[in-house]
Amino acid sequence: MRALILRAAVGAAFAATAALASAESGLIDQFRDAIANGTTTHVVDIDNDSLLLKRDDGFYTSGLRYTQRHTLAGAQGQTVFGWRIGQELYTASDIKLPPELVGPPDHPYAGWLYAGGFKEVNRNDGSSWRLGLDLGCLGPCAGGDRTQTTLHRIIRQPLPEGWSKQVRNELGAVLYGEIAPVRWAPQSWLDLTPYASGRFGNIFTDAGAGVRLRAGRLATLPEQDTLHGFLRADARAVGYNATLQGGYFSNDNPHTVAPKRAVGEIEAGVAWRSGPFAAQASVVRRSNEVRDLPNGVGAQNFARLSFAYTPR
Repeated sequence: MRALILRAAVGAAFAATAALASAESGLIDQFRDAIANGTTTHVVDIDNDSLLLKRDDGFYTSGLRYTQRHTLAGAQGQTVFGWRIGQELYTASDIKLPPELVGPPDHPYAGWLYAGGFKEVNRNDGSSWRLGLDLGCLGPCAGGDRTQTTLHRIIRQPLPEGWSKQVRNELGAVLYGEIAPVRWAPQSWLDLTPYASGRFGNIFTDAGAGVRLRAGRLATLPEQDTLHGFLRADARAVGYNATLQGGYFSNDNPHTVAPKRAVGEIEAGVAWRSGPFAAQASVVRRSNEVRDLPNGVGAQNFARLSFAYTPR
């Protein structure tokens, strides 16, 4: 059954990303053109459950990413080439537990450090697609222990005790894609955009679909001024999650658990952009990702912040 689910998720992820990877000539030349002649945007994204004023970290406890986007404007919309570097941290439900008390069905400790590039197309009608590849490292090589311990000392929160029992080192590659084929706008201040997404690799393999609802002063392209509230809801089928199961090719992991095969997520927030500056703040509710944990224990909330600057 597991092999069947994994094959189905892999197939769906390939379908979501292969649809985006249409044959295009001169990709390297386009990338160079975007850097030389496009508009550069710097973006910092932060995910953290402590931003909700909690002192009990757990599960997906932190994510930090820097992205550089190079945007070329055209008659049909925008083409974006970019790169990003980030780190994600995952812990047991209670970081104060000593290593000997951390085990199934609790979430394993895991860090994922990655960097990669992507291409994105945003059209004037609100449709879009993105295709990218991340390369990185799972396990102690990701530096999760040092990052979380240092941060908690700075903000004076309890120090994590269980990183010595994290998943083993593994180099990883994740191909990812997202496509939003249409935007429905019944009013000038209201729109709804369905999308499909997928990831394929030895760290994450999944496929999903969702919708984004926006209301306010809307923009159809990312670099346009806007002020709106939004609600996003999606669900995904999980083929493999190395932060729970350990790296696909690693052995002798001290603690792994089985993932739930269906995971949902809801996000609500507000987004603003004016001139060269942009910011976004939201709260995310993610359903339980661990098969043998009760849903009331495994579900989690965390805050998401994003800041962007486009020099003019």
